Amino acid sequence: MKVILLQDVKSLGKKGEIVNVNDGYARNFILPKKLGAEATGKNLNDLKLQKQNEEKMAQENLEAARKLAAQLAEGEVELSIKVGEGGRTFGSVSSKEIAAAVKDQMSLDVDKKKIQLKEAIKSLGTHIVSVKLHPEVTAELKVVVKEEA
Repeated sequence: MKVILLQDVKSLGKKGEIVNVNDGYARNFILPKKLGAEATGKNLNDLKLQKQNEEKMAQENLEAARKLAAQLAEGEVELSIKVGEGGRTFGSVSSKEIAAAVKDQMSLDVDKKKIQLKEAIKSLGTHIVSVKLHPEVTAELKVVVKEEA
């Protein structure tokens, strides 16, 4: 019996795959536990439409990430931190502070988890920070760190 998997099934396949299984296995295990559906014409058509919709959504997300990356690359954010004698800084600039500054200064929403800091920013000046917006899109953001007045 051909079955369309509705969930990942260990040692059988992943969600959305069409697999051939024994009739008893399908009737007694896969169908009652809603792990799969029989591969009828209607179900195959529904699967095809669902895959097309997922591809369209993935493409829209990629385009939105590219657009946001272009906006981030054009702009810069300014942050200020306390500085003591000899130009030594107190603390550092975190990804949370950078995300808040992007929201305030550029009116863009960037998740703090997507901001990739190799190490905490502990010095004044201009720093380039990478922001991973999508598995295929990484943006460069210019962060200017100034002395707090």
